Amino acid sequence: MQTEKVANHIIDWLKDYATNANMNGFVVGVSGGIDSAVTSTLCAKTGMRVLCLEMPIHQDKNQISRARKHIEELEHNFANVSSLEVNLTKVYEVFKQVLPEEPESANLDLSLANSRARLRMTTLYYFAGLHKYLVAGTGNKVEDFGVGFYTKYGDGGVDLSPIADLVKSEVYALGDYLNVIEEIMIAKPTDGLFGDSRTDEDQLGASYDELEWAMEAYENGKKADHFSGREREVFEIYRRLNTANRHKMVPIPVCEIPVHLKK
Repeated sequence: MQTEKVANHIIDWLKDYATNANMNGFVVGVSGGIDSAVTSTLCAKTGMRVLCLEMPIHQDKNQISRARKHIEELEHNFANVSSLEVNLTKVYEVFKQVLPEEPESANLDLSLANSRARLRMTTLYYFAGLHKYLVAGTGNKVEDFGVGFYTKYGDGGVDLSPIADLVKSEVYALGDYLNVIEEIMIAKPTDGLFGDSRTDEDQLGASYDELEWAMEAYENGKKADHFSGREREVFEIYRRLNTANRHKMVPIPVCEIPVHLKK
């Protein structure tokens, strides 16, 4: 990948899109991970206004410290960057209190985790509407179009996706080029939605390097029978997640009414 040229292409694309949409800049949720760090830096390099939001909900202290250090670096290097912390923990707890009580289950855990992401999306759009900003998504290609590892109408609810055509290794290459802080570069990726230390790999069952390989193999028409051992296991993980989460990656189905029924 021609890293510098890719970075400049994304920066120009962001600037052109915002200018043509008559918007003032961007708002980005900064989590302490590589994707949001790269996205916020690319937005900052447009020269347009950028609001970085921290939105902790029972967040791991290491994620918070990484996010804060990254934002401090951006604010030091770019006069167009500002930041806010909006602690949503109390909002989340009140939300849980008004819901009917449910027995502990994996479905309950996942529903609550997704609710965290949707509270953050609502917060991002509040500030976007207030300042005429665009919500910049932070999803990469493997997450957004491979395994669907994001929350529908949560972190998937954005105005534009600057890094969604880059696989994770390419995002890291951009992070290195953009001088993203070392703590973020070496941290294990996590969505931080469960209030514990589980990583993306723990949830997915495979690393991003493995999933990149599987995504390429799948797109090239390979089948599980072409592989054995760990490769077959990873390929089947990818295929299962791609199928299960396909609903996130395609337009909302619309029930089209036959013309003769509307007369």
